[in-house]
Amino acid sequence: MQLIDTHVHLNFDSFQPDLASVRSRWQEAGVVRLVHSCVEPAEFTSIQAIAHQFPELSFAVGLHPLDAEKWYNDWADKIRSLASSEPKVVAIGEMGLDFYKADNYVTQRMVFEAQLAIASELHLPVIIHCRDAAKEVREILQKWQDSKGEPLRGVMHCWGGTPEETQWFLDLGFYISFSGTVTFKNAKAIHASAAMVRSDRLLIETDCPFLAPVPKRGEKRNEPAYVRYVAEQVALLRGETVEAIAHQTTQNACKLFNLVL
Repeated sequence: MQLIDTHVHLNFDSFQPDLASVRSRWQEAGVVRLVHSCVEPAEFTSIQAIAHQFPELSFAVGLHPLDAEKWYNDWADKIRSLASSEPKVVAIGEMGLDFYKADNYVTQRMVFEAQLAIASELHLPVIIHCRDAAKEVREILQKWQDSKGEPLRGVMHCWGGTPEETQWFLDLGFYISFSGTVTFKNAKAIHASAAMVRSDRLLIETDCPFLAPVPKRGEKRNEPAYVRYVAEQVALLRGETVEAIAHQTTQNACKLFNLVL
């Protein structure tokens, strides 16, 4: 059984002491490809080094909405330059809006739209972070698509929205990715969303080192091998086998990010 973890942060300090062992465990778990997300351009060098260390790892470049105040005039050029010159870059992000921890809407929106422009220019998918901002993210994406006359490709990562909100982004052509939160007992809205997403728009991720899934929730660090638990829970919620979920989500990830197994 092959799995793809579509959202990891392996460059974080918590992985530095034993990254080789972490890799051995994801290989044993059947994880054949990974997509490393990016929080800010200062990470470019460390992420690129890991991507070249591990052939199965591709990555994205971008600026997280909670770091929007760090945006500098030349960062668009830096993102564009690496994304267009490095074959292992498969997406722009993570980008988006987060009103759970910040309320600087104007700055977040400006940075979000700047990165959408880069992704559109380079014909790359986007990785979107959306927390307590589904209505606003939907509005921006809808206006963008209407003004450009062409759909954006991308994924709503670590999705935590209601089924109604989930349908908004499915209607816009987006993939929906579920993380360890789908295994949490009281995450009823996420459970309902995981059950109703179209099979050809479904993805799985760990968002490691955050959000370790049940039965590893008590651990301080999540890791890619645990994406199997996400697949198992999604399969349970959808009344499917874990093998079917693994196959479908692997196909979907390859299609969205242009990955080759």
